Amino acid sequence: MNKKRNVKQLDFAGLSQAAECLKALAHPSRLQIVQMLMTGERFSVNELAEACKLTQPTTSDHLRLMQRCGFLTSRRDGRTVYYEILEQHLHDIMTCIQNRFG
Repeated sequence: MNKKRNVKQLDFAGLSQAAECLKALAHPSRLQIVQMLMTGERFSVNELAEACKLTQPTTSDHLRLMQRCGFLTSRRDGRTVYYEILEQHLHDIMTCIQNRFG
């Protein structure tokens, strides 16, 4: 059964921006970080690094990339910076990934 769907067509600039943001997620460690943040809790760089078995600089690089794409936000509490999901559509993307590969 072939159903037609009304999908909004993006222009090339929009598709290019989407591709860049999807590339920002296209790493197992970054997806692992997103999964952790999807719990609704906020995590520091060190907490994420330890949980994902990454170094702190590598974790910071991953977070910075995802933050530049608008997926994450950060808040400082004293000397510690905590990260949270900003882009609520990440839940839809992760659900799609979990349904396909989970």
